Amino acid sequence: MEKTAIVPTRESNYPEWYQQVIVAADLAENSPVRGCMVIKPWGYAIWEQIQQQLDCKLKQTDHVNAYFPLLIPLSLLEKEAAHVDGFAKECAVVTHHRLVATAEGNLIPDGKLEEPLVIRPTSETIIGEMFAKWIKSYRDLPLKINQWANIMRWEMRTRIFLRTSEFLWQEGHTAHANKQEAIDETLQILDIYTNLVEDYLAMPVIKGEKPCFERFPGAVNTYCIEAMMQDKKALQAGTSHFLGQNFSQAAKIQFATKDGGLDYAWTTSWGVTTRLIGSLIMVHSDDNGLVLPPKIAPQQVVIIPIYRNEAEQQQVLDYCAKLNERIMNITFANAQVRSYIDKRDLRGGDKAWQWIKKGVPIRIEIGVRDIANGAVYFGRRDLPPQQKQSLPTDDFVSQLAAILDSMQANLLTKAKAFMQANIFNLENLEQFNQFFNEDQLISKGFASCYAIDDPQIEKFIKPLKVTARCIPLEQDASSGICIFTGKATAKKMIFAKAY
Repeated sequence: MEKTAIVPTRESNYPEWYQQVIVAADLAENSPVRGCMVIKPWGYAIWEQIQQQLDCKLKQTDHVNAYFPLLIPLSLLEKEAAHVDGFAKECAVVTHHRLVATAEGNLIPDGKLEEPLVIRPTSETIIGEMFAKWIKSYRDLPLKINQWANIMRWEMRTRIFLRTSEFLWQEGHTAHANKQEAIDETLQILDIYTNLVEDYLAMPVIKGEKPCFERFPGAVNTYCIEAMMQDKKALQAGTSHFLGQNFSQAAKIQFATKDGGLDYAWTTSWGVTTRLIGSLIMVHSDDNGLVLPPKIAPQQVVIIPIYRNEAEQQQVLDYCAKLNERIMNITFANAQVRSYIDKRDLRGGDKAWQWIKKGVPIRIEIGVRDIANGAVYFGRRDLPPQQKQSLPTDDFVSQLAAILDSMQANLLTKAKAFMQANIFNLENLEQFNQFFNEDQLISKGFASCYAIDDPQIEKFIKPLKVTARCIPLEQDASSGICIFTGKATAKKMIFAKAY
């Protein structure tokens, strides 16, 4: 058996493989607080790349950034009953505002608050309160706000990046003068998320609408992008919610209309989180560690100097510096290539394996022989570690952008082929039950079948620990019979085991 950097392998123990990739790539680790994580520099650098790309796309569509408080008065949450009921079991509550020391030297809570404060599970209520102050006229609309923040949801079962009690995200909140404009906003954001995830993370998704029993609490419609992991389970990569006038009525967000009337604003909310890093790991990585698409990699090229003594050291470092300068002048994906020289006092082989496990797309090893040959010896992360190649330096520099572009495209093509090969059309309930056998340990993939959008189908899927992922927005013109109820329907629904 071929020796791998990650033990166990994906095939032998996928959940533990996922955890070990995070350790090997030095992305994050558990904090002293149960269910919370410390995102380490390399993991946070990936989040920064995601953040920068998405922030740019949002600003290009006239959204502006703001920041709202972490603590929300309980009374605000209570204004929207369906919303608070959906998050109640996950809310962390602050009841005191100070600590005092006892005679024994212990610290105990003191100074009970007049009203409990909830650590935000999401910000619709506090932002709605502010929108009600800011919006008075149709001239104030649309109002399109985004914030980059942290969130607290007291999860019972946690897994780094995929589901933690505290996580990072962006949450957008908009208010509009009419229903159609708000719906258009909701779908535009879904397209922005799809472009981010497919074009930058090289991760194919299915765009769809959540069935009525899976909607965001208080929403009229919830739209999502669903991705398939390498274990064939689903992961929700982003959501966009059309809230109708539900939240604006609860928060009293009213505006004077053009004809002199008074109406409630039509609102939306939407977000993606650090779970995108988890999905990135699960979609692309292999048994040697993390694999990063070039567009999202914090460093796209790492140069590893190889020398045996001090005389060689300066010669090699000087050559590496000149090569690095040339590389950083190359444009890829509308930005300068991100390149780094690893000058640490470690063996070249050790450095190379560290960068392989971190998923850096291109690693270059430069020694005196390469300098003498005027060549660049390099490895691509989308190929086996031992499969390296050498190019004349000028050829490498001229071809680098194309190599990175090819790697990006190859990762998306591979992931898309995998997803398409593991979506199965099921025609009846017997096939559905066989496909999602309750005792089955390994997921078979996504099931696509005719199903009505009704909570009554939950009784068929919950015993199998299956969830209805979405009603794809792209449907063919045919119609069929719901496999659960026997009722006619024109829509198919995607079902899967999920994270």
